[in-house]
Amino acid sequence: MNHNSPVVSPAVATGAAPRRIYRSTKTYDHQEGLSCCFRQWRASHSHCQLIHGYALAFRFVFATHELDQHNWCFDFGGLKPVKAWLKQMFDHTLLLAEDDPQLPVFEGLANAGLADLRIMPAVGCEATAQYVFDYVSQFLTEQTQKRVWLESVEVREHGGNSAIYSIL
Repeated sequence: MNHNSPVVSPAVATGAAPRRIYRSTKTYDHQEGLSCCFRQWRASHSHCQLIHGYALAFRFVFATHELDQHNWCFDFGGLKPVKAWLKQMFDHTLLLAEDDPQLPVFEGLANAGLADLRIMPAVGCEATAQYVFDYVSQFLTEQTQKRVWLESVEVREHGGNSAIYSIL
């Protein structure tokens, strides 16, 4: 291996014309107040099957080949609807999987005003990252006519645990 050779992208190494990618990130950290509870009923081997909560944090990576008229990948001020949706979904809510066998019990709690229930296809840090990715990706497509795409979403339960979802 020649250590004096510059590192090049796979596109350049194969002779393809390089294409610029600009990236920007947006983080909504633990202090945003996105405190919600989960129940992962499939985790029968673990205490995660019990209701437990986190102050979630989210990190988004946006990408584009072309900057906008302000020389930005994406105007962070345009994320106000995303922040509102995150609060609606994850601020003092209880997340359950749509196939949770105890769902009727939790729906009863919600009907009694004792829980603000969110039913999702699946529950867990990885599934939550995918769910948020799908929503925000659609939002970006609509807002930028596909100029900007979402590269990844990281969901952090706390400083020690996180999951990242992306599509190649």
